[in-house]
Amino acid sequence: MQKYITTKNNETIDFETIPLLNYDDFSGINVSFLKDINNHCVNYFGVPYDDGLVLVCCIANDLKSRIKLTKCKIDLSEGNSYPSLTARNLAFNMFEREISEQHGVKYSDHPWLKPVRYPVNRFDKLSNIESYPFYHIESEELHEVGVGPIHAGVIEPGHFRFICKGEQIIHLEIQLGYQHRGIESLFTSCSSLQKLNLLAESIAGDTVVGHTSAFSNLWNSLCGVNVPDDIQFVRSLALELERIAVHTGDLSAICGDIAYQLGASVFGRLRTPIINFLQSWCGNRFAKSLIKADRCLYPFTIELKDLLLKTLNDFEKDFDEMCDKFMHNPGCLLRLEKTGVVSFNQAVSIGAVGMAAKASGLKRDIRYSHPFSFYCQLEHQPVIKHHGDVYSRTQVRVVEIKQSIKYIRQLMETIPSFDTIKLDAEKPKPDSFSISLVEGWRGEICHCAITDDKGNLKIYKIKDPSFHNWLALSLAVRKNEISDFPICNKSFNLSYSGFDL
Repeated sequence: MQKYITTKNNETIDFETIPLLNYDDFSGINVSFLKDINNHCVNYFGVPYDDGLVLVCCIANDLKSRIKLTKCKIDLSEGNSYPSLTARNLAFNMFEREISEQHGVKYSDHPWLKPVRYPVNRFDKLSNIESYPFYHIESEELHEVGVGPIHAGVIEPGHFRFICKGEQIIHLEIQLGYQHRGIESLFTSCSSLQKLNLLAESIAGDTVVGHTSAFSNLWNSLCGVNVPDDIQFVRSLALELERIAVHTGDLSAICGDIAYQLGASVFGRLRTPIINFLQSWCGNRFAKSLIKADRCLYPFTIELKDLLLKTLNDFEKDFDEMCDKFMHNPGCLLRLEKTGVVSFNQAVSIGAVGMAAKASGLKRDIRYSHPFSFYCQLEHQPVIKHHGDVYSRTQVRVVEIKQSIKYIRQLMETIPSFDTIKLDAEKPKPDSFSISLVEGWRGEICHCAITDDKGNLKIYKIKDPSFHNWLALSLAVRKNEISDFPICNKSFNLSYSGFDL
């Protein structure tokens, strides 16, 4: 019997062609997939079905650019429980916790079966965030420090519970889930493509291009539309501009957290012309309205090319000078090196993606492993560092910014003709499954969709890279002083809203 089917990024298949396994075979094969370091879980979720639940697991093979799909049906009758995949591989941890919270699946041996985000449609309505079961150690030598959920400034709510021995952090538990936006449910209840596009722009405010590109690529695939070069050009160019802008802002914040005021000021200033260019292009500094699933409202003109080249030339000169000062400053290096370390083995075990993975020596970058849009032509090579500390995550940002500038210049060598009026992307195929992977600035974004027999969205599943990487932050701060938490936190810069869907 066939135990799995393979697909590829931005491909749509008949949902029924995914083999339906019994639970033992389903769990066994997916755990066995992850024994190969070239495989990792990009999504794993539940689909309500009659009186049970269909589990769908998506394992990406990063060497062959394929995605292995399996599914199984489980009975949710009272008293039923199942052995967890997490007990055999920690990378399934967050996925199974979410499945349990949303659908009431009971696991007999899950090592950390706690709520994830307390969504409005959670299975156990009596479960509430005020009674979240934080890990606790009884000891006269230890004390707890609570931070949040309300923070100074404009960041969104999240609670950090530290267990410390003196100034040293022994354990950090992070609890999010204060917003209850229900954005996945909104996707399945929306009736117009325009509203769906707006929802995609609202998943994470600092990743508008990343998430909207994932949605648009998926929607085009569901509708069987071949996306022309002019629209692919816009998606690729905007994604690299978003990467430059946010990475540069993060470098400013990292400098600020170690009291390096020169770097904080200069990098902060350098972010501005990049996002101002986006405003010149589409009228919004965060690129809202730029990426659409069915059209391009804002063609890239020769005038915009000239403006962008000038912007990048001015940016690059000051950026290189500031990086040279920053990365060779002994005081800065003292704070960044060997602080907040995530080892290679830890990154593999938790299924880390994006900067958190690449800074620890793990080669995970969708632009390389599952290329989309213009990334096949760009022949992208991931930026890999090996020490897993704040300095390595800073280095990844610096090199990726320079890499993005190079890619943008390559893209502008041949600007396609912008003659697409509107794509025929109104109705997805019925009874279908589609998956879209995009490498946002933070890391791997995954959108999955399943349609019903009329072609309407039945399931829409979103995974921001933060879903994997909040646990990496918890591991990074262990054995560090609590005063190093801000710089560790900023070196990841994970998303609250991208996690709290």
